[in-house]
Amino acid sequence: MRSIVLAVAAYGVALPLASSLNAQAASAPGQAATQAPADDPVRTLVGRLALDAYKNTLKGLAQFGDRRQGTARNRAATDWIEAQLKSYGCTNTERIKYEYTGRQLRLPGDTTTRRPATPAGPRPPANPVKGFRGPTGVNINPELQPDTALRRINAEPDTPGPREEVYCTKIGATRPDEMYIIGAHMDGHGFGAAVNDDGSGTALVMELARILNSPDVQTERSIRFALWNNEETGLNGATAYVEQRKDLQGKEDPAGSGKYPEPKWLGMIQHDMMMWDHGAPGPDGKVSPEQRREADVNIEFAATSKFAVEAQKLAWFFRTANDRYATDYPANVGDRMSNTDSRSFQDLVPSISLRENERLRDTGSGWNPTWHQPIDVFSTFSDKDFRLGLNAAQTTLAAVAQLAGATLKKP
Repeated sequence: MRSIVLAVAAYGVALPLASSLNAQAASAPGQAATQAPADDPVRTLVGRLALDAYKNTLKGLAQFGDRRQGTARNRAATDWIEAQLKSYGCTNTERIKYEYTGRQLRLPGDTTTRRPATPAGPRPPANPVKGFRGPTGVNINPELQPDTALRRINAEPDTPGPREEVYCTKIGATRPDEMYIIGAHMDGHGFGAAVNDDGSGTALVMELARILNSPDVQTERSIRFALWNNEETGLNGATAYVEQRKDLQGKEDPAGSGKYPEPKWLGMIQHDMMMWDHGAPGPDGKVSPEQRREADVNIEFAATSKFAVEAQKLAWFFRTANDRYATDYPANVGDRMSNTDSRSFQDLVPSISLRENERLRDTGSGWNPTWHQPIDVFSTFSDKDFRLGLNAAQTTLAAVAQLAGATLKKP
């Protein structure tokens, strides 16, 4: 229960279910459903998440292939995401526009340089590799994709030029000037369909937008649903958002209107690669095709960030939400958040990321053979894998619903 109290103190949030949380902080995920009060709005919202809906959103994203930035398929996916958000009732969609002057995949004879990412605070210390290591890297050979239809979709190379990314906002009823940001990156590469990296996170954010924008849902604080572009080139899309929007926080525009185009950031929650937790490679460098029994959701904060203390409290609050509301998989907290869009925010606001594995220790050591590879397609993953992503969605929905003060309107 101490982590709940700390989170409340850190964010000034009056939790709508404080008394029931006090009573059930130690409940196991499988027990919480039978112990929660019948009128628990968080339980009701989490119950609206469904595996089939999550998978269908992933299938919708997969139709655009790897969604490599700087291509027509990336722009078409952005348009599709925006249309879906509007269909959910999150109609106030907006776009961040910026320029990316480099190339992600250099063609023969191309002398264009790749634009470096804007620094976002110190990187975590290197984690010594222990145990066996699997291969990592980015596939740049389209011929390794056996699906000829997918190969055609992914054929267009990226070109430098203007870029766009879309977001929409659930406006808070009583504190519209304060906001939590829920994000994932929609671009990918490797000549697959970028289903896990990061269709799994994008679909998660979209599903939360669908549920929290239902007509009967009201929140005290605002929630922004952001789908970043250019993550794979160095967090350029998230960095562009920060550069353009950070100084607008909490400013009423026009004055006296009660409208806040950029509410004050209270927390940033990133989702990146949500579904594959099959364990470490063996002596041959290969990973089991089956999900491990110990699969869990990893919640990470950056111990090196300026908001490390507050981010740690936020991470533990999310783990408590997982304890109470996730149906299948537990969560663990780590302090090495890295290599994802939350790094662009980490020195400006408490920031965390949710993942399938620890980014530096596990993913960086080859625990996920689908990472940036042609096999990152829908058929590679089982329902156990999809359900791990769904449990991450349950975790974030439960935590943010409490932090933002979500309630259900009476019929």
